Amino acid sequence: MFDFGPFFDNIDQILEGFWATIRLAALSAVLSLLIGTLLVSFRVAPVPLLRVVGTGYVNIVRNTPLTLVLLMCSLGLNDVLALKFSDNPSTTYYWWAVLGLSGYTAAFVCESLRAGINTVPLGQAEAARSVGLTFSQSLRIVILPQAFRSVIAPLGSVMIAMIKNTTVASAASYAEAAAVMKDLLDQPSFTSGALPLFIGVAIGFMILTLPTGFFFGWLHKRMAVAR
Repeated sequence: MFDFGPFFDNIDQILEGFWATIRLAALSAVLSLLIGTLLVSFRVAPVPLLRVVGTGYVNIVRNTPLTLVLLMCSLGLNDVLALKFSDNPSTTYYWWAVLGLSGYTAAFVCESLRAGINTVPLGQAEAARSVGLTFSQSLRIVILPQAFRSVIAPLGSVMIAMIKNTTVASAASYAEAAAVMKDLLDQPSFTSGALPLFIGVAIGFMILTLPTGFFFGWLHKRMAVAR
């Protein structure tokens, strides 16, 4: 028999950990979309320097483990360079976790959007230039809206992966659901209650990721580009 007692005795702490995960994932999703959009505009820009910057960032970050990115934020920028967002350590670690996760996910958002831009017919960009739109105007008004609609499903997969990647945010000293689980497992009372805890945390992440997948699937069908 599994002992569910320790799990329910610490349910408040577990829910608090998931609330921390939600706050981290929600803000990281918004920032990664913004940074990824900026990066893809660099990657397709007519200015060679911007293309080099965008390509270099994406290639470096995509091939760097997320744990290393978060450690660089918490140990390198926070501890060594003493760059802090607040006198409250928990607030500072939260923002470093957000920036590390956002910067990492933005590289994958950028590549998804670049694939979407490649689906936009070349004539669309030529027509935009023929009516006098600048590169930034044609990108903002004509190309990116169509690119976003083309890659809603891939972006959904990126967001789901980002939610699951929050489990390594403890590398930035931020206590989310996975960190709470680890702390609870270190307690002697969880000797016989480990499996219920694993199952509970797994169900919690399914509650976060499954609706996200369904939402992006619905949005993809609703916003699909007719070719």
